[in-house]
This record gives sequence, structure tokens and C-alpha cells, in this order.
Amino acid sequence: MQSDTCQPGQIVTASYKTGEYIGEVIELMSTGKAAVRILAVVKHPAQGDLHNPMNPDVPFFHERRALAYQEIALMPPQTIAAYHGSIPDYKQSLLQALDREIASFDRLRRFAERSLSELEKLKQDYL
Repeated sequence: MQSDTCQPGQIVTASYKTGEYIGEVIELMSTGKAAVRILAVVKHPAQGDLHNPMNPDVPFFHERRALAYQEIALMPPQTIAAYHGSIPDYKQSLLQALDREIASFDRLRRFAERSLSELEKLKQDYL
């Protein structure tokens, strides 16, 4: 969304770092960014080192919390889009986003375990 079409008072979706939120544009900054007040969480931020995704063996494994209810964050205009629809309850949206993130990692864990099992079988066949 162009900053000239993003107006104070408008309800938007916006990405901040690795999370995605529903919020209200509060102010357009001279830097070109929009100050957005957080109202709900769409996607929980990713954990770990963003420069080494999916690698647990890094010197510093980042814990990233979702932005808080009513927290104001400066969002780049290219991450902002108009939002149409009802705004979910913040706490409920936060827990749903967190549950989706946990479920995706549970599925990934199960995939890794199944893949390892199949590879071990193949290893025996190859010997």
C-alpha cells in the first residue's frame, strides 16, 4: 500500500519483522513509515536466527514475542494493506496465532522423525 493511500484511522494488516498484525494507522511519519496501533495478531513472529533459518545450533537463538495489544510500531508502507472485516479479540488472536505456529512445528517434527526412520531403513538396504 502506498503511504499516500494509507490514512490515519484506517484499519490495516501490517508485517513487523516476522509477525503479521491487524492494526489502526495512527500517524504517517516523515520517514515514510506508518505508526500502527496493534489490535490483533495474524501470524506469530518466527523464533531463532533469521540469518540461519531452521538451525537450532546458532550462538544466539532469538525469542521473539508478538507485539502487545495497543503497542505502536513503525511499519514500512510496503508491508501495509487495507483490512476489511471484523477485528478479532487481541488475546484470542494471539493464542490462535501461537497455536498455528506450534502446530506447524509439530508437523515439521513429525515429518523429520518419519524421514529419519525411512532413511535408517534405506541405510540398512544400502549396506
